[in-house]
Amino acid sequence: GSYSINAIRAALLIQRWYRQYVARLEIRRRCTWNIFQSIEYAGQQDQIKLYNFFGFLMDHFTPASSERNLISHIFRENEICRDAEWERYFCYKSIDVPDSYTGPHLTFPMTFCGVSKLVEAFKHKQQLHARYVLQILGETWRLLRILPNISHLSSCHTKEITICGDLHGQLEDLLLIFYKNGLPSPEKPYVFNGDFVDRGKNSLEILLILFGFLLLYPNDVHLNRGNHEDHIVNLRYGFTKEVLGKYRVHGKKILKLLQKIFSWLPLATVIDHKVLIVHGGISDTTDLNVIARVDRHKVRKTFHFQFIYVSALRPPKMTKLAVNGSNSQTMNSRNGDAGVPVDFRRRVRSLTHHSSTPSQGPPRRSLHNLHISHQQMNWSVDDELKKRRRLAGFDQSYGERKKPDSDSDPDSEGRLIPSVQMVDLLWSDPMPQNGCIPNEVRGGGCYWGPDVTEEVLGRHNLQLLIRSHECKQDGYEFCHNRRVLTIFSASNYYEVGSNRGAYIRMGADLVPHFVQYQASRTCRELTLRQSVGWTERSALQALRRQLFVHKSDLISAFREFDPNNTGIISPSHWASATESVLKLGLPWRVLRPQLVSSTKNGMVDYQEWIRELSITEPKLEISDTSLLETMYKNHSNLETIFRIIDTDHSGLISYEEFRQTWKLLSSHLKTEISDDVIANLAQSIDFNKDGSIDINEFMEAFRLVDLSAHS
Repeated sequence: GSYSINAIRAALLIQRWYRQYVARLEIRRRCTWNIFQSIEYAGQQDQIKLYNFFGFLMDHFTPASSERNLISHIFRENEICRDAEWERYFCYKSIDVPDSYTGPHLTFPMTFCGVSKLVEAFKHKQQLHARYVLQILGETWRLLRILPNISHLSSCHTKEITICGDLHGQLEDLLLIFYKNGLPSPEKPYVFNGDFVDRGKNSLEILLILFGFLLLYPNDVHLNRGNHEDHIVNLRYGFTKEVLGKYRVHGKKILKLLQKIFSWLPLATVIDHKVLIVHGGISDTTDLNVIARVDRHKVRKTFHFQFIYVSALRPPKMTKLAVNGSNSQTMNSRNGDAGVPVDFRRRVRSLTHHSSTPSQGPPRRSLHNLHISHQQMNWSVDDELKKRRRLAGFDQSYGERKKPDSDSDPDSEGRLIPSVQMVDLLWSDPMPQNGCIPNEVRGGGCYWGPDVTEEVLGRHNLQLLIRSHECKQDGYEFCHNRRVLTIFSASNYYEVGSNRGAYIRMGADLVPHFVQYQASRTCRELTLRQSVGWTERSALQALRRQLFVHKSDLISAFREFDPNNTGIISPSHWASATESVLKLGLPWRVLRPQLVSSTKNGMVDYQEWIRELSITEPKLEISDTSLLETMYKNHSNLETIFRIIDTDHSGLISYEEFRQTWKLLSSHLKTEISDDVIANLAQSIDFNKDGSIDINEFMEAFRLVDLSAHS
């Protein structure tokens, strides 16, 4: 008897220990997650601020000004407007396919055999010849032009619809979905919910496969536009560079045609008039009837304001809605903001301006609350994370957004103009609180609450909203009383082991069923502890790089708490100062033991800590350290400006263009960088002294190296 009691007691102790062990790992996993997500969203916010600065130059500088000239081409309608001229410009017939080419040969109209060959070729890392790339893109453009803004499809008792979220250039995930679920066909329809490109290495291959199936089965393959199907976003997040790297001769044409294709992608899909699928989400101004009726063709042909659609981030200064059968008002905001409703002005500014006032914020989890029960642990972790996110503005007990007055609304339907609604569709995120407020964390779109979900779904007689746009650890997540479902299909998005991907199968009952996966074999072979440790190390490396590039600002912030210049501050002051500089909404006190290796009597020696950050700088002879810091902090902004100024996509810019790039950046940052300093920098990195600078070599030369990188 006593033996069995002891055995039960031992089993209970082991069980309790294991639960706490798993709970601690889960806490570390969630904290790691928040580090990755915070850094990602800070980058998106930077991109939108930079783009807003370009918009400011376009609106306030004279057409002849050199700064305006440098960037004006990204706001213009593509140079060739008439369809006949486009057909000639993108004509592939003059491009010969040499006998030495070993990739797939395609015939048109597209056949199942042709698309299958394409999938197989990409699986084996073969490249499709530029002639066939242009041919697929040309055919896709012709098809997309006749599609509606909102696609409709019907379910059927004999077949299920498959819905996929973000793929972000991760071909391995798409191939795994096809392996597990089968290729698209009339019996197996698919909806792909945007963000096909950027970040991953195979964005173009993913597009070509999806376009191939779209051409083959136009009634059974549906592609929604995501916020990354936008040439301005592509300049920063890698797709532009990927295309030019793969197609040096015809890359510029391919990019130009893709820019046009992205602007024609449908914005949403509706299944059985009951399930709405959209990339980002909705807002309290979303009206699907207005979105559905906008005639994109008329908007483009009549007003040449294609950037309403080409880049959703640039709200129009003057828009005349080409809505079928209605004479809409013209809104002109060039004379100040006269006649533009306050709410519209505020929402447009919310695309770009990050509020300096902290707003409320989604829960973040802390790492090391170890000496407490499982139940207490979960409570305190949530509490800590909610507090951190709230202080950083990451989540959202925000006030109601004021509705525009119908008499001053720029849209005759009493709604915001479609370009702003469109930004909401592509960029927004759900929040747990009621209301609808600008999304300050991403810098674009809005946060919307359960009340908005109920109102919009109710008004359109819908029962479920499926969206993507946010990486989820399990690949999917319900919120808003299970009326909103997020689906994300790029597994290992931040790092190997960081998240599962998932897709949805939905039959005639419209009940979503999930299939989860991880595309990396490495990841499947790791234990839970190894997987968490791997991603945690990677997240901490990314965080150390952020700390390193802000070291001057950090030292200034630490000194605020150290009036006697002792070099030592308390852990709480260290945490407060670090958050005030990085604004990432992280639980710094919890992270401190992993970021600060040693303390003296419980105090932080911040000068020693800054010296200990294991980041090496490139060995370049540059005397101006402030220029180096500016470069490190604005690495992505600088590369984006370079790629905008490199209009012929040669990868090279002249000394003068290099100078103008830095001048643009210094105007954006409101700092002064002298011409002499820039000239010296240009000469020191022009290694072959040919008077031009290789953008890729320049960016590589300034890449920081983290010595703590795991092998």
